[in-house]
Amino acid sequence: MNDWLPIGTLDDIPRLGSRVVETVFGDIALFRTAADEVFALRDRCPHKAGPLSQGIVHGKRVTCPLHNWVLELESGAVVAPDVGCAQRFEIKLEDGRVYLARS
Repeated sequence: MNDWLPIGTLDDIPRLGSRVVETVFGDIALFRTAADEVFALRDRCPHKAGPLSQGIVHGKRVTCPLHNWVLELESGAVVAPDVGCAQRFEIKLEDGRVYLARS
């Protein structure tokens, strides 16, 4: 069972954009899709540690701004032919509020 930390509202995150929250786990990038889904990944590309929060959100993916690596927002996995994974964090939306799992 997760303990949930309130970290803001859906409106705090631009559609097809991101927002960074500082947590005890480090900087976490929250991404919002066109369908208002929210995903959370460590704000660090597995390639050269680029800030994923400054990347381009398209569909359920984000493209790193440094070297155009593409990552799946649902899993943090890098899209082939590149290989790697950004740490993913569990998120829930409830009444327009965004919560981050503490565990």
